[in-house]
Amino acid sequence: GWGVGLRAVKGPQIRFSHLSSPTGADILALASQLAFGGRGKKISLDVKAASIPETAPLLSLEEKAKMCAEAERAARKADKKIRQLRISCRDFSRETAIAREDGLVVFETQIGTYFSVVATASDGKVTQTGYEAFGKSGDLSFDGPDSPVQTALTAAKRAAAMVRARRAPGGAMPVVLSSSAGGTMIHEAVGHGLEADLVDEGYSIYGGKIGQPVASALVTVIDDPTLAGRRGSYLYDDEGAAASKTILVEKGILKGWLHSRQTLGKMGGRPSANGRRESYAHLPIPRMSNTFIAPGETAPGEILKNTPKGLYVTRMGGGEVNTLSGDFVFEVSEGFLIENGEVGEMVRGATLAGNGPRALMQIDMVGSDLGWAPGTCGKDGQGVPVSDAQPTLRIPELIVGGAIE
Repeated sequence: GWGVGLRAVKGPQIRFSHLSSPTGADILALASQLAFGGRGKKISLDVKAASIPETAPLLSLEEKAKMCAEAERAARKADKKIRQLRISCRDFSRETAIAREDGLVVFETQIGTYFSVVATASDGKVTQTGYEAFGKSGDLSFDGPDSPVQTALTAAKRAAAMVRARRAPGGAMPVVLSSSAGGTMIHEAVGHGLEADLVDEGYSIYGGKIGQPVASALVTVIDDPTLAGRRGSYLYDDEGAAASKTILVEKGILKGWLHSRQTLGKMGGRPSANGRRESYAHLPIPRMSNTFIAPGETAPGEILKNTPKGLYVTRMGGGEVNTLSGDFVFEVSEGFLIENGEVGEMVRGATLAGNGPRALMQIDMVGSDLGWAPGTCGKDGQGVPVSDAQPTLRIPELIVGGAIE
């Protein structure tokens, strides 16, 4: 469906409402209700259109069902321990028109796909899950190395392998996060704390630290919606600002926040095009797009070789983060012991506990690789598509919790 959202702003006051499938008269009537009074002014329009070329129409329900069925058959054949599969197959086409009070009018068409698999495996005593997903924008195909069948096989094999794995040991130890782990850590433990509304409201540990070191000098954190094909990419944000790369942390120094027009007007600082909303029925708020720690100069294999023992995390799961304190707890979906600088035995049930700023400060090796993971980020009841990434990196000490069964 389609609709219109209208926002009136006067200083700190905001009035917002939305309509589904309205007529022109409906929109004008709602605008009159939201207006703060005073005479309107005539504005000249500066119309900008940005349309990602269509490559194909959206798939039919039958085609999506067939794709899911093929993926399911492949996953069940992968291992006899597979007990359950949850498969999601989505493509989307979104057309937006944004009209601002300064006369700017922006049109954009976004298309993309998303495919995810949750596989559950059990041997009758131990039950484990494996998750894998891929997502992209600007393309409606499901072809390529991250095909539905390959995605399902990866999830199924991961779940089955974790059933056979030994329980993770507990205690403080070095942790090497592989680039394949995706950017869960950077997104949750760091990214949300750099969104300007949370900073302004006093909910971020990074508040008041612009220009100060907040991470190791090896760490640069970037948010970039201009990257071609990534799930969090766009040409304009949902307030009409042209997409732009924002360097949030440069060689350990905090440089700025992710802003909407509202937070930038209130707080000042470096502009960023991160005012995003789920749909016309939501207010734009500061959100991440494609957020990542920039690659370093060390070969990933060298990081392992220089770590005699510890935990090697190849896939992260969900977790909880307190943006005010920075404390976090994450599940490890796939991990291995590091033994004499090499990948050793697989372990299950591990968790990582620590503090985001402290962990960033401690990072002492950053790899030259970069691994991406797509997702949907939830905040204030809104979900928006994002991607997160990190290189292989080492944190000299985190608390690893073992499984409780």
